[in-house]
Amino acid sequence: MKKEYRVKKSSEIEMIVKHKQSRANKYFVVYKKENHVNNHFRFAVSVSKKYGNAVERNKIKRQVREIISKFDIIDIIDVFVVVRIPTKGISFNEINNSITSLVKKLNILR
Repeated sequence: MKKEYRVKKSSEIEMIVKHKQSRANKYFVVYKKENHVNNHFRFAVSVSKKYGNAVERNKIKRQVREIISKFDIIDIIDVFVVVRIPTKGISFNEINNSITSLVKKLNILR
């Protein structure tokens, strides 16, 4: 997925979180915010250092990015995904199912 689809600035991430439209489960928190400036959706992924070393954190971020890229998300939405620590021991299919259920609850799919 192209880097133009990522939210990069911490101020933009803070605005998404402050908007307070989110859904969560045991493994993830997904925030959303409408953004009428861009003509495509954007997203960011956050993993705490408590999750593990850099290799483990980068692996989960790659997996989440892959799952998000498969969705057909509305163009005016910014999404922020927070990975929680219990995610560490689960499989890719469980990660996919968990994120899919949260995205459907947020009503951001076309």
